[in-house]
Amino acid sequence: MSMGAYDDDEHERRERKNGTVDADFSDDRTVYRGSIEYDSGDSTEALLDQFKQLQGE
Repeated sequence: MSMGAYDDDEHERRERKNGTVDADFSDDRTVYRGSIEYDSGDSTEALLDQFKQLQGE
């Protein structure tokens, strides 16, 4: 068989390999707990001032 020739056996082997589904994994969901605070009330200038204070620490 020459290089690049179509091989029916190889094609069938790949189809069998790709046609199977691996279901041997845990499907448990991870529970995340906590809280998030979001405050958009500050102006850009106030946020820049706060950033500069943090940089100085």
